[in-house]
Parts: sequence; structure tokens; C-alpha cells
Amino acid sequence: MADPRRQDLRQMRLAGGVIAVSMLLWLAFQWFGGHYDLDPRYAFLADLAAIAAMIWSLLVTWRIWRRRNASSQR
Repeated sequence: MADPRRQDLRQMRLAGGVIAVSMLLWLAFQWFGGHYDLDPRYAFLADLAAIAAMIWSLLVTWRIWRRRNASSQR
């Protein structure tokens, strides 16, 4: 079985990547939608996708934080 700290580092890297990529895609879509006058429904769809990515990243980060706190209190 892999080292738990190594797994935590991999998950933290993944969460950070999701945050960065989702924000870049969200910004690009906002610019694209404004530049080409897309229907506002698509902007709301992009907003919801970005919010979902942020919530997922928050949950992963919170889980790592709790796991580390639990292991340090033993």
C-alpha cells in the first residue's frame, strides 16, 4: 500500500490543478461568450460548472485536512 502522505500530496496537487484549470476555462468562456454574444444561459452553465469544481476541490482539501489532523492527534 502506498504511503498516506504521498497520497495526500497527490490529491492536493489534483485539487490545485482542478481549481486552476476550472478558473482558466471559466474566464475564457466568459470572454468568449461576451465577444460572440452567446445566450446568457451558457454563461450560467459555465458558472455552475466552475462552482461544482470549487465545491469538489473544497471537499477534497477538507478531507485531507481532517485526515492529517486525526493522524497528528494519535
